[in-house]
Amino acid sequence: MKRGFRLASVLRARQAQEDAARGEVLRARNRAAVAAEAADARDRNLAAHTLPGEDTARALVAALTARQAMAASLAVARQLAGLAEATVAERADELTAAAQRRRTVEKLAERHAEQQRRQDQQADQSALDELSTTDAQRSAAREVRP
Repeated sequence: MKRGFRLASVLRARQAQEDAARGEVLRARNRAAVAAEAADARDRNLAAHTLPGEDTARALVAALTARQAMAASLAVARQLAGLAEATVAERADELTAAAQRRRTVEKLAERHAEQQRRQDQQADQSALDELSTTDAQRSAAREVRP
């Protein structure tokens, strides 16, 4: 008697969860790349910023204040990039867990398919045994006839 795999819907759900987790990893990687690029851009801006050649105190104070603001902005950008990378790692862990859950159900499906195959082979073998037994009995009955 053939039975379908009862957990087929669970397997489809697990595959969908894994696909969603994979999408989250890709989005997180994209956000991390954007954050890293923003930090790099701020770093380049800070490196390119030069102090004025004038010797006035106001110009020098303004330039130093601007550099300090740029450095603070760079620090925030680097912090955001680090958080984005941490999010990527979390999403990757979630993807790994989703893949493991899917694989667990897949193994059950494979075992079920193997069990069905063995049962089918046993049923076929029983049918062949029955045919050969009845054929041998018929042949023996023909030989016994007077």
